[in-house]
Amino acid sequence: MATANRTEPLADASRPGGQAQLAGHTVSRIGYGAMQLRRLDRAAAIALLRAAADLGVGHVDTAYFYGDGSVNEAIGAAFRPQDDVLVVSKVGAEPDPVGPAPVRLAQRPEQLRDAVEDNLRSLGREQIPLVNLRRADHGPGLRPEGDQIVALDDQIAVMTALRDEGKIGAIGLSSVSPDILRRALPAGIACVQNAYSLVSRDDEDMAQLCLAEGIAWVPYFPLGGAYPGLPKVTDEPAVIAAARALRATPAQIGLAWLLHHTPHTLLIPGTADTAHLRANIDAGAITLDAATLAALDAVPSRTGDIELG
Repeated sequence: MATANRTEPLADASRPGGQAQLAGHTVSRIGYGAMQLRRLDRAAAIALLRAAADLGVGHVDTAYFYGDGSVNEAIGAAFRPQDDVLVVSKVGAEPDPVGPAPVRLAQRPEQLRDAVEDNLRSLGREQIPLVNLRRADHGPGLRPEGDQIVALDDQIAVMTALRDEGKIGAIGLSSVSPDILRRALPAGIACVQNAYSLVSRDDEDMAQLCLAEGIAWVPYFPLGGAYPGLPKVTDEPAVIAAARALRATPAQIGLAWLLHHTPHTLLIPGTADTAHLRANIDAGAITLDAATLAALDAVPSRTGDIELG
């Protein structure tokens, strides 16, 4: 595995994991994924978000379909302008309270526009700094059928229009292949979110393409094991051994490996627990030496493009 692009996290105690650029903003490399806030009541969700800001988290990843707007409403109530927290949302799916999964795809251009409006309203904002277009043609998860099979050009057109109107600040992509990213590059892409972890590195080419193009790489499922039967980073003997040697948790080692792997990687681990939040943030202070990195790099990637409903 190539390691020439590795760098140590920038030393900045106020920015967990160091700092990086995201949609033209300087943020901490460790952010927060808000999906699990839907498990909490409003007061508890706001308290956890305030704790994240106080600990230096500089970007939060959300979506209207997280709790049918309730997570966004907590975010809107929790953060003040002086907190300097970049809010990132996504479109391409919508709540599905009666289906087999909590969400269904919403890929058509008019659905993308409606989703941006839903996000603006629930967040209480006039602009969302960065919105990711969640496609469904790559990685684990839903696959489009019927009228949900939509051409990329049609989707990029409406996202560009929304940016021109000032409703979004920048465009990102999620669950896409390198070919889709290359086709979208002329529109200006700020970040890519794909499933990726130490035990699931099929998207290494995508990570390197983003690095070459100056695009933030924001892997979701950073510890693997998102679905039953998929491998978990925390089960790997090399990860457990590194955790023991460094007096860290296996989860912290998995997150630290991602930060060391490439300098444009930003993390959005999620949790509904303040202690777990602090542990995730503390992963940014872990230094992995060459021997430890070599042992972790040798862990095999064992998942392919798994299609799960």
